[in-house]
Amino acid sequence: MEDLENQFSQIAALIGDKARSVMLWNLLDGRAYTATELSVCAGISPQSASNHLAKLVEADILSISKQGRHRYYTFKNDAVAQVVESMASLLPLNGEGKMISKPVLSGITYARTCYDHAAGRLGVGITESLIANGMLEASDKIYELTEKGSEWFSTFGINAEDLKQQKRSFAHQCLDWSERKPHLAGALGASMLNIMLQNDWVRKKQNTRELLITPKGKLKLNDLLKLEI
Repeated sequence: MEDLENQFSQIAALIGDKARSVMLWNLLDGRAYTATELSVCAGISPQSASNHLAKLVEADILSISKQGRHRYYTFKNDAVAQVVESMASLLPLNGEGKMISKPVLSGITYARTCYDHAAGRLGVGITESLIANGMLEASDKIYELTEKGSEWFSTFGINAEDLKQQKRSFAHQCLDWSERKPHLAGALGASMLNIMLQNDWVRKKQNTRELLITPKGKLKLNDLLKLEI
C-alpha cells in the first residue's frame, strides 16, 4: 500500500509542477510539439523544458518521437489526456470554496478539441443528443452503443466493430471542464471528430484548440441529431 501511495504522490508531483502542467495543458490540442515550442508556452528556457519533458517521458506520461533533428512530444495515450482535461474541473472556485458560474460560451468553451475528440458546448451537446436519440447509453463512465446507434454511425461513415478492435477505449465519458458534464471520448469520439473535420462541418482554428462550426456543420448536426448550434 505504501508503495502505491509513493507512486501516486510522485505522479501528482510531476503533473503539479507549474511549468509541466502548462505544457501538458497545451498538448491537449492533440498535436505534437518540440521542447522549444512548449518552452514558449510555459515561459521557460528550451533547456529547462527539455529537462521537464524528460521526466514526463520517463514516467510514461508523454511519448517522444524523432523526425530529422527534431524531437516531438505527445501524450502517451488518451487516458493521460483525459486526466489533464478532468483536472481543470477542480479549478474555478471562489473565495468561499463554492463553484463559480459556468464560463460564458465563447471560443474554446463553446467548441474545442480535447486531445482527439470534440469538447465544450459542442461536444457535450453532441453526446447528449446521441443519448436522447437512442444511439448511446451511459453505463458506469462508459458509453454503450445501441443497435440503432450502430446503424446510425455506419451511415455517418464509422464502422463501430473496427473501432472496437483498436487497442484503446472504444467510448468513455470525459468530464468537460467548462460544461461540468461528460462528453464522448475514446475511439468513437475521435472518429466522429475526424469525420466532421473531413466534411468541413468544423474547422480547427490555427494555434488554438478552438473549433469553428461552419454553416454546413450547423445544418448537418441539426438534421442528423436535432442539435441546435
